[in-house]
Amino acid sequence: MQIRPATVADLPALTALYAHLIPEEAPCDLTIAEASLTQLMTWAGSAILVADDGARLLASCTLVVIPNLTRGGKPYGLIENVVTHPDARRTGLGRRILHAAAEQAWAAGCYKVMLLTGADRPDNHAFYKASGFEQSKTGFQMRRHPKRP
Repeated sequence: MQIRPATVADLPALTALYAHLIPEEAPCDLTIAEASLTQLMTWAGSAILVADDGARLLASCTLVVIPNLTRGGKPYGLIENVVTHPDARRTGLGRRILHAAAEQAWAAGCYKVMLLTGADRPDNHAFYKASGFEQSKTGFQMRRHPKRP
């Protein structure tokens, strides 16, 4: 199993993997996905990491390294879109890809790595805790909603 940064060639398989993350959402158009991945790759230290068994992508997470003006100018990492294919769950692969993202963040000089989960399931929270994350802050978000007629 190889954990590596995603490439444009991975996008069809990656968008298929995301169907296990948000089943009710249509896959991202590949032209838009390519533009987004290309832009993400310009951010130092940032990547979409994938776990590749040689035949298919089995897990992924996105790491964004964000420049910062506090903490001595050290950046911080944000992990998003954590997904493991159902066939590979409970094998340690999800933990391995999160640790790979954290190692990449440390290599980029980050002082912390954080993630939010929208899943309100105890097993998801236990997974993140077992992977070395601690539940220590309160998250808030604002979403842009389409205008209603």
